Amino acid sequence: MALLVVLVAFGVLLGAASYTSLPVLMAGAGLVGAWLLAFYIRERVSHTRNR
Repeated sequence: MALLVVLVAFGVLLGAASYTSLPVLMAGAGLVGAWLLAFYIRERVSHTRNR
């Protein structure tokens, strides 16, 4: 069931992305990538301090 939800959400996001211009899509992808990188760094720092 979770896989179905993920696939539907992925389809909706790709559908929405196809209607935006390329610069807007790249800016959004850059923001998401920066957020994921910040989250990764925060988690790594948290795990190394707890050891």
